[in-house]
Amino acid sequence: VQLQASGGGLVQAGGSLRLSCAASGFTFSTYTMGWFRQAPGKEREFVAGITLSRNRSYYADSVKGRFSISRDNTKNTVDLQMNSLNPEDAAVYYCAAKKGLAPSSSGNEYAYWGQGTLVTVSS
Repeated sequence: VQLQASGGGLVQAGGSLRLSCAASGFTFSTYTMGWFRQAPGKEREFVAGITLSRNRSYYADSVKGRFSISRDNTKNTVDLQMNSLNPEDAAVYYCAAKKGLAPSSSGNEYAYWGQGTLVTVSS
Protein backbone atom coordinates (compact mmCIF):
# COMPACT_ATOMS: atom_id res chain seq x y z
CA VAL A 1 0.00 0.00 0.00
CA GLN A 2 1.28 3.43 -0.93
CA LEU A 3 -0.09 6.94 -0.79
CA GLN A 4 2.24 9.40 -2.46
CA ALA A 5 1.45 13.05 -1.77
CA SER A 6 2.92 15.83 -3.87
CA GLY A 7 2.39 19.45 -4.79
CA GLY A 8 3.53 21.20 -1.66
CA GLY A 9 5.82 24.19 -1.74
CA LEU A 10 6.27 27.83 -0.87
CA VAL A 11 3.50 30.26 -1.75
CA GLN A 12 2.69 33.84 -0.81
CA ALA A 13 -0.33 34.63 1.27
CA GLY A 14 -3.36 34.82 -0.95
CA GLY A 15 -1.91 32.34 -3.40
CA SER A 16 -2.97 28.84 -4.40
CA LEU A 17 -1.55 25.35 -4.42
CA ARG A 18 -2.90 22.03 -5.62
CA LEU A 19 -1.91 18.92 -3.74
CA SER A 20 -2.23 15.50 -5.26
CA CYS A 21 -2.12 12.04 -3.75
CA ALA A 22 -1.55 8.92 -5.83
CA ALA A 23 -2.73 5.65 -4.34
CA SER A 24 -1.62 2.13 -5.07
CA GLY A 25 -1.74 -1.30 -3.50
CA PHE A 26 -5.38 -1.27 -2.49
CA THR A 27 -8.79 -0.90 -4.13
CA PHE A 28 -8.94 2.86 -4.16
CA SER A 29 -12.60 3.13 -5.18
CA THR A 30 -13.70 1.32 -2.01
CA TYR A 31 -11.97 3.75 0.35
CA THR A 32 -13.08 7.13 1.58
CA MET A 33 -10.24 9.63 1.27
CA GLY A 34 -9.19 12.50 3.48
CA TRP A 35 -6.58 15.19 3.84
CA PHE A 36 -5.10 16.12 7.18
CA ARG A 37 -2.44 18.61 8.18
CA GLN A 38 -0.04 19.12 11.03
CA ALA A 39 1.73 22.36 11.80
CA PRO A 40 4.83 22.50 14.01
CA GLY A 41 3.88 22.18 17.66
CA LYS A 42 0.25 21.48 16.87
CA GLU A 43 -1.88 18.38 16.70
CA ARG A 44 -2.83 16.82 13.41
CA GLU A 45 -6.17 18.13 12.17
CA PHE A 46 -8.72 17.11 9.60
CA VAL A 47 -8.86 19.32 6.53
CA ALA A 48 -11.18 17.69 4.02
CA GLY A 49 -12.71 14.36 3.08
CA ILE A 50 -14.57 12.87 0.14
CA THR A 51 -16.84 9.89 -0.14
CA LEU A 52 -16.29 6.83 -2.31
CA SER A 53 -18.25 8.01 -5.30
CA ARG A 54 -17.33 11.71 -5.01
CA ASN A 55 -20.89 12.69 -4.31
CA ARG A 56 -20.16 14.39 -0.98
CA SER A 57 -17.25 16.28 0.45
CA TYR A 58 -16.57 17.58 3.94
CA TYR A 59 -14.36 20.39 5.15
CA ALA A 60 -12.98 21.80 8.34
CA ASP A 61 -14.55 25.15 9.13
CA SER A 62 -11.18 26.84 8.77
CA VAL A 63 -10.90 25.92 5.08
CA LYS A 64 -14.51 26.00 3.89
CA GLY A 65 -14.92 28.12 0.81
CA ARG A 66 -11.17 28.13 0.13
CA PHE A 67 -10.24 24.46 -0.29
CA SER A 68 -11.78 21.87 -2.58
CA ILE A 69 -11.23 18.12 -2.52
CA SER A 70 -11.72 15.88 -5.53
CA ARG A 71 -10.94 12.34 -6.55
CA ASP A 72 -10.52 10.37 -9.74
CA ASN A 73 -11.29 6.70 -9.25
CA THR A 74 -9.95 5.89 -12.71
CA LYS A 75 -6.53 7.32 -11.86
CA ASN A 76 -6.53 6.44 -8.15
CA THR A 77 -5.84 10.01 -7.15
CA VAL A 78 -7.25 12.50 -4.69
CA ASP A 79 -6.49 16.19 -4.99
CA LEU A 80 -6.78 19.18 -2.71
CA GLN A 81 -7.12 22.56 -4.36
CA MET A 82 -6.14 25.27 -1.89
CA ASN A 83 -6.97 28.90 -2.61
CA SER A 84 -6.56 32.11 -0.64
CA LEU A 85 -3.84 30.56 1.46
CA ASN A 86 -2.78 32.29 4.64
CA PRO A 87 0.12 31.65 7.03
CA GLU A 88 -2.17 29.61 9.29
CA ASP A 89 -2.48 27.04 6.50
CA ALA A 90 1.24 26.26 6.62
CA ALA A 91 1.74 22.64 7.63
CA VAL A 92 2.66 19.20 6.42
CA TYR A 93 -0.35 17.85 4.56
CA TYR A 94 -1.16 14.16 4.57
CA CYS A 95 -3.60 12.14 2.52
CA ALA A 96 -5.26 9.17 4.15
CA ALA A 97 -7.65 6.36 3.30
CA LYS A 98 -10.35 4.71 5.38
CA LYS A 99 -12.92 2.03 4.87
CA GLY A 100 -16.52 3.08 5.09
CA LEU A 101 -18.91 5.34 3.28
CA ALA A 102 -18.15 8.66 4.92
CA PRO A 103 -15.00 10.56 5.88
CA SER A 104 -14.13 11.08 9.50
CA SER A 105 -12.35 13.91 11.23
CA SER A 106 -10.64 11.35 13.45
CA GLY A 107 -7.33 10.26 12.06
CA ASN A 108 -7.54 7.05 14.07
CA GLU A 109 -10.19 5.76 11.67
CA TYR A 110 -7.89 5.91 8.66
CA ALA A 111 -6.03 2.77 7.72
CA TYR A 112 -3.46 4.15 5.31
CA TRP A 113 -1.41 7.34 5.33
CA GLY A 114 0.86 9.09 2.89
CA GLN A 115 4.24 10.53 3.76
CA GLY A 116 3.13 14.15 3.73
CA THR A 117 3.96 17.17 1.65
CA LEU A 118 5.07 20.51 3.12
CA VAL A 119 3.13 23.69 2.48
CA THR A 120 4.77 26.96 3.47
CA VAL A 121 2.91 30.26 3.23
CA SER A 122 4.80 33.53 3.44
CA SER A 123 3.09 36.65 4.70
